[in-house]
Amino acid sequence: MSLALLTIFGSSFVIALSGALMPGPVLTVTVSESARQGAKAGPLMIFGHGLLELALVLALLGGLAPFFTREEVFIFVSLLGGAILLWMACMMFRELPGLKLKLEEDDQKPRSLILSGILLSLANPYWFIWWATIGIGYIMYSVKFGIPGIVAFFTGHILADLAWYSLISFGVAKGRNFFTDRFYRRLIGACASFLFVFSCYFFYSGLERII
Repeated sequence: MSLALLTIFGSSFVIALSGALMPGPVLTVTVSESARQGAKAGPLMIFGHGLLELALVLALLGGLAPFFTREEVFIFVSLLGGAILLWMACMMFRELPGLKLKLEEDDQKPRSLILSGILLSLANPYWFIWWATIGIGYIMYSVKFGIPGIVAFFTGHILADLAWYSLISFGVAKGRNFFTDRFYRRLIGACASFLFVFSCYFFYSGLERII
């Protein structure tokens, strides 16, 4: 592999990791589902997330890039994303009193982790904003090196997500033997509060562009 491709891979990994470290809907559900379904939750969520991003990269290469930079698209994504994040926060707050940090089967049907990774990525306005700015710029640079450049970019990007979310999922799943149910409810409550705050922010961002 040439130095240029190594540089693309390494920088893509670091930039993606910095984004993965920021809390969001995918991280919130990864925490809750890791407690219910085990350490597989993180990798499966990122698998779904990665499928969506691969489709987006192909779409951007196919000429969709200008669409993501339009004002009306930003407004729509901000308002819809804010509504979805608000709904998620309310549902999590409602379930708080009965939450338990166990991997045992319960009455609730297990969540489809791959599908959740796709839908929750779509529910996060920052995902669209990142790809409409940093993502497009990176693709335009990587494509100068042909298919190997795009592969290096995407591989570094998705491996950063996979590494971080696998670590989070493993830590939560194994930590169930040390964390109390009270601690778990507080953790999920904190995540729900974060989603609520960000839903307000996205509503404000969208309405500000309209006004």
